[in-house]
Amino acid sequence: MSVKAMLTAEDLLREGDIGPCELIRGEVIRMSPSGGIHGKLTIRIGVLLDSYVRPRRLGIVCGAETGFILERDPDTVRGPDASFVSQDRVPPEGEPEGYWPFAPDLAVEVISPNDLYREIEQKVEEYLKAGVRLVWIVNPGTRTVTVHRPPSAVHILRVDDRLTGEDVIPGFEAAVSEVFE
Repeated sequence: MSVKAMLTAEDLLREGDIGPCELIRGEVIRMSPSGGIHGKLTIRIGVLLDSYVRPRRLGIVCGAETGFILERDPDTVRGPDASFVSQDRVPPEGEPEGYWPFAPDLAVEVISPNDLYREIEQKVEEYLKAGVRLVWIVNPGTRTVTVHRPPSAVHILRVDDRLTGEDVIPGFEAAVSEVFE
């Protein structure tokens, strides 16, 4: 019987470009590249967020696969499809060269055709447990955005609804339909 080596976030970072993956409780989980719709929705959300956040100096919007350390010993590093870190949490020296040493304030996941429901639920649970204040799950199949707040508030938004940053990104608002255009 062989024992798998448990990696730390620092071990994973030193590995270099090993392709899309996340570190879940010390184990590298490889992910296949996303498809066209996933990529389009991910960038659209990032642009909507960044065009609001940056001019107001509210914080930093990160693109897909930016690593955040959610848990230590064993380490978990997740890379949401889009994320936001509020300005008051950005270290004085600026963004880290490596992974962010904490969870983002907002984590956005776009569902891919190969995602399993239980995997999405697990990610949401990990994000909320790690201190993420707002999670958006974007579902291209149903054209909905499911909003999760700690401890267990869930709200499903449809294309006629408005997506807001609530108290995490104050004043941010966009039509859900804009996400799916």
